[in-house]
Amino acid sequence: MLMTQAEGGLDSLVRKRIRALRVAQGLSLEDLAARTRFSQSSLSRIENGQRRLALDQLVVLAKALDTTLDQLVETASDDVITSPAIDGAHGLMRWALKSDPGMSVIRQRMTEPPPDNPARLRAHPGREWLVVLSGAAILLLGHRRLRIETNQAAEFPTMIPHAIGTAGGPCEIMGIFDRDARRGHQRSDDKKCDGPSIACD
Repeated sequence: MLMTQAEGGLDSLVRKRIRALRVAQGLSLEDLAARTRFSQSSLSRIENGQRRLALDQLVVLAKALDTTLDQLVETASDDVITSPAIDGAHGLMRWALKSDPGMSVIRQRMTEPPPDNPARLRAHPGREWLVVLSGAAILLLGHRRLRIETNQAAEFPTMIPHAIGTAGGPCEIMGIFDRDARRGHQRSDDKKCDGPSIACD
C-alpha cells in the first residue's frame, strides 16, 4: 500500500520522537529493550525507519517512554510562529496560546505607579504569572507591596486583590493569564480600564 506524504511525514516524526524521548531519558537501546521486551535490533530498525510501525508496538513504546499514545503520534502544528495582536492605545502585545485558547500571554510597557486607592485593586478567579523584562515593578497583593526587579517573576492567585505599576520609572512586563484570570480581566475591562494594571487591555 502506498503511503501518502502526510502519513509518511507522521511516520518519520514518530520515529524521531521515539529516539528523542529515549535519549532524553538517558536510555540505551538495551535499556528500552528491557522495558518493552523488544529486541535491540527491532528497536534500532524502528528508530531508523527500517521496520514498519505497528499500533501495538506504539502502545508499548509510549508506556515505556513515560508518555501516551496520543502524545507519541501527535502531529506537528503548521503554525509554529505566531504574531501578536497589538493594542497601541494601552501599549500591549497579546499572544493566544494554541494549546489552550483560553490562556493569553501579554507584554506591556508601563509608565504609571500602582494606584494609591485600595478600592482600585482587582480580585477575580484565576491565576497570573508575570516577569519583569526591564525596569522594576510594584505588585500590590492584598496588604503587601512587593518590588519585582528585572528578570524576577511573580505568580499569584487573582482572588487576592491586586494591581501592578512601575517602581519609579518605565518598566516592561510579560504576563500569562489562565482561562479564569483572562475572563476576570475581560469583564473588568468591559466596564472600565481605569488603573495601571497589566490587565488593562
